[in-house]
Amino acid sequence: MIKNVLLSLDVEEFDIPEEYGQKVDDQSKIRVSGEGLVLLLDLLEELDLTVTCFTTVYFARSQPALIEQIIRRHELASHGIRHSTFGPGDLLGSRLELEELSGRNVRGFRRPRLKIVDSGELLAAGYSYNSSENPIWLPGRYMNFFRPRLPYLSGDLVNLPVSTSPLIRYPLFWLSFKNSPLGLFKKMSGWALESDGYLNIFFHPWEFIDLRAWRLPASVKRMSGKRMLSKLRAYLIWLKGRGEFTTCGAFAESFRKASRTD
Repeated sequence: MIKNVLLSLDVEEFDIPEEYGQKVDDQSKIRVSGEGLVLLLDLLEELDLTVTCFTTVYFARSQPALIEQIIRRHELASHGIRHSTFGPGDLLGSRLELEELSGRNVRGFRRPRLKIVDSGELLAAGYSYNSSENPIWLPGRYMNFFRPRLPYLSGDLVNLPVSTSPLIRYPLFWLSFKNSPLGLFKKMSGWALESDGYLNIFFHPWEFIDLRAWRLPASVKRMSGKRMLSKLRAYLIWLKGRGEFTTCGAFAESFRKASRTD
């Protein structure tokens, strides 16, 4: 059986310092994320990988050349209008504007900070899949240990939770990658890939810029910049030998078709 790797990027303005009381001007928010995205797109080109970019409208408006670069080989999906706010009109509004800016259909959504989104509202806004759930227990952030760990249908909406290891639900997202020895992360993600037949992991472009000058928790900034890029490169080369990279949208469509025939 083919094992699928769903690698995605949350392409958003760099606003994480504001969670810790440090103001960031709008120009810096776009610059930091833009510089990190350039590095990641170059790495993906080097390794011949295709990914999904969950992108905010605010970033897309500010960086049309990078959006053009994304759509040449990657999937564009919605990450809302702005990363720091979310309102009733953001689901439909972000999809329509991203489609206008890119000329591509936008069918996927991931809510900033992986907060729960109503499936009916997503369907009404024209989405066919959602990747906004992190089914782990992380005090103060994600209290989702008993939510589904594997893809599932909610009506006609495909939900693609971020991957965890089986049983113990070891988290397999950007923060654990930064703070785990690479060997441990390989072991846990390899376990998930073998058990589930797919792996859904994501990163942010701003992680690949040196963050030491910002007042951020050590868990966020201790691994950043060139060290983080080198670690990711080694990990992706390892993953290429174990699974086939595909977009979230392509996987969601295959999952929907398979579910209908079962």
